[in-house]
Amino acid sequence: MPKSKYEKIFRDIKEKIESEEYEYQSILPSENTLIGVYDCSRNTVRRALSQLAEIGYVQAINGVGVRVIYQPIGKASFVIGGIETFRESAARNKLNSITKVVLFAEIVADKRLSQKTGFAEGTELYYIQRLRLLDGKPCILDINMFDKALVPGITEEIANKSIYDYIENDLHMEIGMSKRKMTVEKVTEMDEMHLSLGDYNCLAVVTSQTFNGMGLMFEYTQSRHLPEYFCFMDTAIRQGRLN
Repeated sequence: MPKSKYEKIFRDIKEKIESEEYEYQSILPSENTLIGVYDCSRNTVRRALSQLAEIGYVQAINGVGVRVIYQPIGKASFVIGGIETFRESAARNKLNSITKVVLFAEIVADKRLSQKTGFAEGTELYYIQRLRLLDGKPCILDINMFDKALVPGITEEIANKSIYDYIENDLHMEIGMSKRKMTVEKVTEMDEMHLSLGDYNCLAVVTSQTFNGMGLMFEYTQSRHLPEYFCFMDTAIRQGRLN
């Protein structure tokens, strides 16, 4: 099943839900209708719908269909359960986004960095610091490290646009899954230098290890978020009754 096909369907339905073309609590068109619209197999449609369910946009109901359960909220939201780029998140929240590379370097993981990130000691890495602006305000400081062997050819120009676009469309590498941890941490001198902190003395920090389709970790990222703008959303599904 081609990834590009179900991803295209997933993104199209997701955008229609976000724009409220498919309204909250409405039932999506039937599988047969979607198969006709997208000229694809039933399995492809089901995989796209399954991905939408995983991020909390829809819920399948036996005998009824697939119901829209996504609701837009006031603040910008970054979905913990999915893998979404900054630009995609900003577009979903209808915010103007700008990315500025403040540091681009090549480093080698030493013992300390290996223990912190999960990269093997001696791994050659791209080390990138990027400032994210929403509607002109610097709100996120991203610290990214990419394995050069798995993601070769990253440049500062690519980092200013979208590294994930480059990975998927130029390198044709599948982005598989991401393990994430969220903490609240004190502001650092680096945060003070780049972010509009106001009265804040702490930030929401999301640390992630991201793996490709072969299960190899290619990225370690720490995203340092200004609390004023953001809430973080996840979707939990009850797996069974407790005794």
